[in-house]
Amino acid sequence: MPDFVEKEAKTVDEAIQLALDELNIELEDADVEILEEGSKAKLGIFGGKGAKVRVTVNIPDTKIVANFLDEIINRSRSEDDYPKYVITEKEEDGVNVIKVQISGNDVSHLIGRHGETLYAINYIASLLVNRNRNEFKRVYIDVENYRKHREETLVSIANRAAERVAKYKRPVSLDPMPASERRIIHSALQSNRNVVTESQGEEPNRCVVVKTRPYVKKI
Repeated sequence: MPDFVEKEAKTVDEAIQLALDELNIELEDADVEILEEGSKAKLGIFGGKGAKVRVTVNIPDTKIVANFLDEIINRSRSEDDYPKYVITEKEEDGVNVIKVQISGNDVSHLIGRHGETLYAINYIASLLVNRNRNEFKRVYIDVENYRKHREETLVSIANRAAERVAKYKRPVSLDPMPASERRIIHSALQSNRNVVTESQGEEPNRCVVVKTRPYVKKI
């Protein structure tokens, strides 16, 4: 879909509607620039000038995410079982963040194995929001607090691995996990004085290896 179109018609309103129809958006999701007001022919003689407008797509980021979620969430279920979601937007640590919390009676299909489906949904939503954007906006989608609980589990796994490495002086390879989860492991242990972490292997089998931090002799 183009970002904008220019249309001509007898009146400004008609030109705007033609543009909205082509872009398949509502007026509230558009910026309208009137290029030519148009004029009527004098004394009913031919020679009147048509109106010309430029209509640019300007859909709020939260609505972009909402539209995407509406497409992927299974609407074939009854209204009582239909997953609900809440979208908020605020600034965190200098970065604008769109947060989405999805809840429902059965939302496991939106999480997938080890969160793979959820992370894929989050990735696509982020691409849609940041398309043609100069300043990055973070998108964080969670389902029934799965990511929060998963992050707590990953931090625990990281700390146990660090303890094993410190005790036995041998590297520990964790199970393969997506990049977003590997980042949590790296972050959890980055200040640990005894170990270092690195990602090894190729997707989808790429994993984090925890090993003894090299000794640096002080001069």
